[in-house]
Amino acid sequence: MTDSLFTPFTLRDTEIRNRVMLSPMCQYSADDGMANDWHRVHLGTRAAGGAGLVMTEATAVEPRGRITPDCLGIWSDDHAEAIEPIVSFVRSQGATPGIQLAHAGRKASHAPPFEGGDALTPDDPEGWETISATDEPYPDDDPAATRRMDADDIAAVTAAFRDAAERSLDAGFEVAEVHAAHGYLLHQFLSPVTNGRDDEYGGSFENRTRLLREVVAAVRDVWPTGKPVFVRISATDWIDDRDSWDVDDSVRLAPLLADAGADLIDVSGGGIHPDQQLPSTGPGYQVPYAEAIREGTDVPVAAVGGITEPTHADALVRNGRADLVALGRELLRRPYWPLEAAHELGADVEWPVQYRRGQFR
Repeated sequence: MTDSLFTPFTLRDTEIRNRVMLSPMCQYSADDGMANDWHRVHLGTRAAGGAGLVMTEATAVEPRGRITPDCLGIWSDDHAEAIEPIVSFVRSQGATPGIQLAHAGRKASHAPPFEGGDALTPDDPEGWETISATDEPYPDDDPAATRRMDADDIAAVTAAFRDAAERSLDAGFEVAEVHAAHGYLLHQFLSPVTNGRDDEYGGSFENRTRLLREVVAAVRDVWPTGKPVFVRISATDWIDDRDSWDVDDSVRLAPLLADAGADLIDVSGGGIHPDQQLPSTGPGYQVPYAEAIREGTDVPVAAVGGITEPTHADALVRNGRADLVALGRELLRRPYWPLEAAHELGADVEWPVQYRRGQFR
């Protein structure tokens, strides 16, 4: 039987009820990293709306890993306690709760986009010193704002991912995703655009991928055997005028991540540098990257990028191009998209009992 968008998907001992995933979408609405009513509604609505996997936004593993002062975090037990009731509600709706564990590196300490997105310097009351593979800041940021990570920093960040995974498990999450995309810290180590180190964490492909592999192994070490670990990557930097990360690198990386304990690669693109040259952004424009990884390895993938139509999403699964279909902006616009898609595709899915009067007939 051919899998479809509404065929359950099992990884390890975890069954996801369908192939629709809420892609991590930053909300910039936390107070000192704490989840609140906004996150309850944002995540809970998509669970009630029929998504199979409901993934949090990028959730910082330590305070200096936040993109903005208003980003979600899980660097303390209090943070886990704040998000636990939200996770419980997501599970009560039949959805699988996932958390994206993240560190922004040199792209941290910025104002939220709807407040201009400007860099916040370390002497700003809301700013802090950022860390990265080198001391080169994000372009146009304060040259003194970023510090090259030493061995102690690398050990501390790896431990922060491990500790955050343990707290996430205590909060009830079923899937942990390591964020290594979009120009954030782990991507900064992967890409030669941003990693000019000459030690064991820079230079060769093996060295540049070392930190990510160590972080994935650390998360896997504390994550239960029956629950999956995902990794989100940028399959390409979209930069052709210099040595950069590309799809061939991603295909080469995927089995190494699997060896470290990853069960699925969540495939996105770009974000490392403003010089990136975006491709045409039509429907499914990033799907070929996921497809290349799926064809070149045995690792399952999630596909993203301008996917809006149920028949398109269904075809991606039916044709073996992706195992999960991640929707971001479309699920912001239409939180009940999965229920509408099931009706359009003729799939029989459970509606929340409270909403069955609105069920399509």
